[in-house]
Amino acid sequence: MSYRTVKKLLGETSLERKCLFLFGSSLILLIAGSFYVYAQLNLRIIRSQYRQRAQLLIAQNLQMTHWAKTQELHQPETVSFVKDLNSELKPAELREYNWKFIPQNDEDADATRRATEKFETEALNRLLYRGDEFVFHEDEEEGKYHYFEPIVATELCFRCHGEREQADAENVIEPGPFSPTVHEVGDVMGMARLTFELIDTQRDIARNSAILVAMAIVTAFLSMLVAYFIVRYVVVKPVMHLKDVSDAIAHGELDQRADIRTGDEFQELSHAFNRMLRHLVTTQEELRQVNSDLDGKVDELARANLSLHEMNKIKNEFLATMSHELRTPLNSILGFSEVLEEAENLSQKQQKYVTNIRTSGQNLLTLINDILDLAKIEAGRMELHISEFSLTELVERLTGSMRPLVERKNISLQWDVAPTVDHLTQDAGKLQQIVYNLLSNAVKFTPEGGRVQVYGRPAHEEGFFDLSVEDTGIGIPLEDQQIIFEKFRQGRNSPGEAALTREFEGTGLGLSI
Repeated sequence: MSYRTVKKLLGETSLERKCLFLFGSSLILLIAGSFYVYAQLNLRIIRSQYRQRAQLLIAQNLQMTHWAKTQELHQPETVSFVKDLNSELKPAELREYNWKFIPQNDEDADATRRATEKFETEALNRLLYRGDEFVFHEDEEEGKYHYFEPIVATELCFRCHGEREQADAENVIEPGPFSPTVHEVGDVMGMARLTFELIDTQRDIARNSAILVAMAIVTAFLSMLVAYFIVRYVVVKPVMHLKDVSDAIAHGELDQRADIRTGDEFQELSHAFNRMLRHLVTTQEELRQVNSDLDGKVDELARANLSLHEMNKIKNEFLATMSHELRTPLNSILGFSEVLEEAENLSQKQQKYVTNIRTSGQNLLTLINDILDLAKIEAGRMELHISEFSLTELVERLTGSMRPLVERKNISLQWDVAPTVDHLTQDAGKLQQIVYNLLSNAVKFTPEGGRVQVYGRPAHEEGFFDLSVEDTGIGIPLEDQQIIFEKFRQGRNSPGEAALTREFEGTGLGLSI
C-alpha cells in the first residue's frame, strides 16, 4: 500500500471510516496473532503427546524384544502368542506404527537396522554429536511422522551387551549376532525410530484450523458490527449534531443550540460550544451597536466635511475677490510712488519715504498675488497661457532683478542655460513665478559671501529638462523637507526651532504654489 493511499484512507476520509478502519485493522491483527500463537501451542502439545507416546512404545518394544529373546528358544509358541496379544490389546491408533532400532555403528548391522534414509543419518548425527534428547522429522509427502530417541546404556545392559571380561560369566546372556557392545554406563548404543501416520492427525489439525478461522471471522464480524454501532452512536452522532448546529448558525439561525446529553466529554463540549455561541452573539450585538454609532459619526463627519468644504470655498472666493479688489488701489499706490520717485524737488528724507512706500507696496502686491494664485489653485480655476519663449532670457531677466540684493549681500550669482533647452513652449508667467520663488529663497537664505547658481540642462527623458537653483545657504533639515511645501510654512534654522517661526520675511506660500 503506497503512502498516498494510506494518506487518502486515513487523512482524507470521514471520522467514522477512520475509526472503523483502525479498529478493524487492529482487531484483525490481534485475532490473527492470538490464533497463530494458539495454533503453535496446539502443535507443541501434539508433538509433546507424540513424544510421550513414542517413549512409552519404545520402552515397551525394548522390553518385548528382550523378553522374546530370552524365551524364544524355550517357549516360541508363548512368544508368538504374547506378541499377538500385545498387538490386540493396544488401541487402534497405536497398532499401525513402524518400529526400528538403528545401532551406533551400523556397519556390522543387518540391512533392516541400518540408516537407509538421509533424515535417519541426520537424526543419528544430531543425537550422537550434538547431544539432542530427541529428534522429530515430518515427512509431508508421505504423510508420516518420525520420532528418534537415543538408547543409552545402563548397568543392566552389561549382562547382554557388555564385554566378556567386564561381565559375570554366570549372568551373561548370549547376545544376537548383530547386538551392539557396551563399554561403560552412558554410552549411546544407538537410536530408536518410531513412525506414525499423520493422516488422522492432519485431519484433526485441519478441522481445528477451520474451526479457528471460522471463529476468527465470526469474532471479527461481530466485533466490527459492535464497533460500528459504538462509533456511529457514541462518537460520530454527537460530532454530526455539532456540525449540523454549526451549519445552521452559519446560515443565520442564531437561536440554534447544541443539545447533547451523554454525560461525558461530548456533553461538556456542547456546553462549551453553547457558551462560545452566546459570547459570539453578544459580541456581534455589541459590534452592530458600535457600527451603528460609527455610521452616525461618519454621517456627522460627512456633514462637517461638506460644511468645511463650503466654508473653504467661500474663503477662497473671498480671498480671490479681496485680492483682486486690493490689487487695483495697490497698483495705483505703486504707480504714484514711481511718479514721485522721478520728481526732482524731493528731499532726501522724502525720497526715502517714497522708496519705502514702493518697496512695501511691491511686497504687499507679491503677497496678494500669492494668495490669489493659491485661491485659484484650490478652487481649480488656475489657467495656463502657453506660448514660446526663451529660457535664457527669462533666467537672465530674473537674475538681473536680483542684482541689487545680491550685491548688497556680496553674493556670487551665476547662471547657465544649455542651448538645447533654450526655446520652450510653456506658460512663461508660471515658470517665471517658480524660478523667482526659488531664486528669491536662495538669495534670502544665503549668508553674505555665499554663492547662488542657476542651471538649465536637458533631462534624461526626452521632452523634459532640469532647472535647478543651488546655493550655499543654511539648508533645510531632513525632517522639514516634507512640510516646507505646506501653506505658510518655513524651514527651521535649528532642530529646536518651530516650523512656523518667521525669522526671515516671506509668506511661506512660494513653495506651496
